[in-house]
Parts: sequence; structure tokens; C-alpha cells
Amino acid sequence: MTLLPGVLIGSSTATIPKGLFAKMALPETDGSVAPDSVTLFLAGDAMLGRGVDQILPHPGDPRLYEPSVTSATTYLELAEAANGPISRPVDFSYVWGDALDELQRARADARIINLETSITKSQKPDPKGINYKVNPENIGCLTALKVDCCVLANNHVLDWGRSGLVDTLETLEMAHIAWAGAGRNAAQASTPAILELSGREKLLIYAFGSATSGIPRTWAAGKDRPGVNFLNELSDRAIADISAHTRAFRRPGNILIASIHWGDNWGYAVPDEQRHFAHRLIDDAGFDIVHGHSSHHAKGIEVYRQKLILYGCGDFLNDYEGIKGYEAFRDDLAVMYLARCSASSGKLIELKLMPFQIKKLRLNHALREDTMWLQSTLDRESEKFGTRIDLEGDHALKALWQ
Repeated sequence: MTLLPGVLIGSSTATIPKGLFAKMALPETDGSVAPDSVTLFLAGDAMLGRGVDQILPHPGDPRLYEPSVTSATTYLELAEAANGPISRPVDFSYVWGDALDELQRARADARIINLETSITKSQKPDPKGINYKVNPENIGCLTALKVDCCVLANNHVLDWGRSGLVDTLETLEMAHIAWAGAGRNAAQASTPAILELSGREKLLIYAFGSATSGIPRTWAAGKDRPGVNFLNELSDRAIADISAHTRAFRRPGNILIASIHWGDNWGYAVPDEQRHFAHRLIDDAGFDIVHGHSSHHAKGIEVYRQKLILYGCGDFLNDYEGIKGYEAFRDDLAVMYLARCSASSGKLIELKLMPFQIKKLRLNHALREDTMWLQSTLDRESEKFGTRIDLEGDHALKALWQ
């Protein structure tokens, strides 16, 4: 896996050293794999700040400016009160737990997450009430997961101001991790991350931060102002602008992902405007996958014209253990989405879902009863879109569609 020369990930062009990400063979499912298929690992919000940052080898300053919590260690204490003590510091791979073995087995061609935190030592929070940050010295947590691209168009990447965003970009640059959806200016924020999958296939990742997820308009990147690739409304005009941009970049053999931070944190409803916008992204802008996130729990899945739409991936990692109020949504259950697509057409061939439970700030295989609960919930929410979710063994789910 390499980042293509000429992709803007900083003030100058950059490339990932040859061999840093090894090209891996594709997973076999029924004894044969389509020769032009690629497998992508997609996940929702990776919230590495606060309690998670405090157990890593280099915990940052724990001071918080929340209405009722003044130290990140409080979230660590809540997690320990709920599920037992955590011996710390942990190593960088600890928080990914059982997900690392599953990723190794899946042999994904690219790994993409929504990084829901700023990577900075800044002491100047944005006065928004909740502020996430992880110490730059803990970047090894992301490299342990072998992340290829971090989506940054979300409502926490500027929690510590524009300087905190620039720190984030610089840290990702030094770690040779691509990003999409934010930048030092509007041009950089709207430029897709371009990953080379093989000698001929390329993955283009566009990221958009929708106002519906609570991103302030003032966070939008400007001509000379760092910020996010802000999507003010899910409108026809927005589709026209996005379509013009994709036409300028797309080439035959490319797979396009639209990664969108949108909607409320809780609830399974998918507004009609979101569904219509997702369809237009595929029909008009030429995207092959819509990678939606913001909800703290997984939501329904649609396969539209053989293209994958994830309306809400849920949190992949958070520090919510011991926090009461939304237990019915099971935000402790995280999902790894493994999508196998045709490299030539972008059509979905197979979608597997691997459930995990966040416990002791770590991803653990979900118990069978939890996997069954998730299957039932996602099947109910996906059926309205013509998709069914079935069990596959004790620890996996699979999508079925016509």
C-alpha cells in the first residue's frame, strides 16, 4: 500500500516509503476470489482521546474543560469501576485487542477509519464543552493498527483549535498515514487521499463533514485557513460541486469512497435527505461506497445498485464504559466492516461484519449473545433498505441483498 506521489498530505508532496504497507492476498470465502476484487476495512469513529490516551505509553495532560468533568482520568476510573482494573501503561496495540488478529486474517488491501480526535499537546481548547485530544507521542496506536487513511472531517478534529488541527496533520505526515477531509486550506481539505492498491487499482477517499453532525460552520477550511471539508447542506448544489470535483480526479480503474460525518449520535432513523444524498453520490458523483459515521452505534445498511452504503458505522473505539443513559443502543458493541468489491466496477461482492465489545478500553470478541443481538438489530434496520444481515458462525455477520 502506498500513497501516490503528488497527493497533498502537507505543505509539500509526500510518498510512503516502499514496503511500509505490504500488499496482501485477498481473503478466500468460497474457495475462489474474483481476480479483480479488493478488500477494504472500514470503521466508524476511533475516539483515542481522554481515557484511552491516559492508558497509552505517553499519556498527555489530562485537564479537561467539560461542564462536569475536569480530568480525562475520570473516564479511565469509570471504565475500571465498570469492568475491573487496567494495568498501565499498555502497549500501543492493546486497545485494538482481538481486532488485530481478525484484520490479519482478512488481509485487507486498505484500512480506513474516522479519527475522532485531535493529535496535539495544545492547551487552548475550542469552547465547545467536549474536547478530544491524544498525545502525538502516542501515534504508535494508529501505526499498530496499520491504518492507511484517517478521515478527519468530523466534529472533534478542531477541538483544540486550528493549531491543534495543524499538529494533527503534521503528526500523521510523520507517521506516513494519509488523511482526507481536512487540511491547511480549502484546497487541501477537499483533495482526496489516493491510495495505490496494486499496479493498476487506486482508491480515492473523499471526506465531508456535514453540519447535521454538529460541525460548526466556522470550522470550514478557507483559502488560507485550516479547517474541514465542510458540507453545509445535503443539496443538489452540493452534489453538483462534488461531482465536478470527482470528475477532475477519477480515472478508469479507480474506486471512490465518500466518507461522511453526518446525523445524530443516537437513534436508528435515516432521514430521507441522507438516503437521497447517498443515492445521488453514487448516481451523479460516481462513488462506489458511501462510508457514513457519527452515530455512536451501528445503523442500517443499504446496497444500492450494487454499491455499498453504510449509513452509520458506530464507534470503533470509545471511552464510554461506565457512562449511563444510552445502554439500549449498545454503544459498547463495535463493528469492523470488511467490504470486498470489484476493482473494475466498484460493485460490492461481499460484506462481512465482525462485532467486538469495548471492555477495559479494548476491543474484545463479542459474546455469541451480543453478536445475535447485533444481527437482529441490524437486520431489522437494514431490511427497510432491501438488505438482510445474517449470522456467520459465532463471531461474524454477513450482508445479503438482491
